[in-house]
Amino acid sequence: MPESLNDKTLDKQLDFLREIDQLKSVIRKSPLIDQSRKENSAEHSWHLAMYALILKDSSEKEINIERVIKMLLIHDIVEIDAGDHPLHETIDNSLQEEAERKAAERIFSLLPDQQGNELKALWYEFEAAESNDAVFAKSLDRLQPLIHNVAANGGTWVEGNVSHEQVKQRYGSVINAGSKTLWDYAKDLVKKYFKS
Repeated sequence: MPESLNDKTLDKQLDFLREIDQLKSVIRKSPLIDQSRKENSAEHSWHLAMYALILKDSSEKEINIERVIKMLLIHDIVEIDAGDHPLHETIDNSLQEEAERKAAERIFSLLPDQQGNELKALWYEFEAAESNDAVFAKSLDRLQPLIHNVAANGGTWVEGNVSHEQVKQRYGSVINAGSKTLWDYAKDLVKKYFKS
């Protein structure tokens, strides 16, 4: 057994891994593309990691894809405590942000200090959306539900009575910041959807 890997370290790592199993029970507003049910936050995180892996060449800026994938795998872990924050619902953002910060502190502290601090720093970096990696990760976090909504006959847009203009406002700048190529493509999909 490596010197740094002892029973106490493994206990903490496995506590964290058991804790994040709860993410599978956080149900999002977005439907699966086949519309059989709503997706959960764990599925969303996995799907985003796959988006990053497959679409990495869509970033016009230099990115570290491993860091992007890590951000996307952990970005919604805070929803275990704070719940999902649907894009098309009005809530008190400051209260949601505080709940998410507290959740990040609690959940990442379950890990050994070095690992917990590394993942927590990545989570804060994702939230700040200032680095190239975080900006690209955020753009994919907006792109995936847009793709689902188009493929699912409007999905949450129909439920929330969301207009074409609102879609452009709520998704456009975030996706475009990470990839003009992806936003140009998505913008065309959205336009076709709202014309149909």
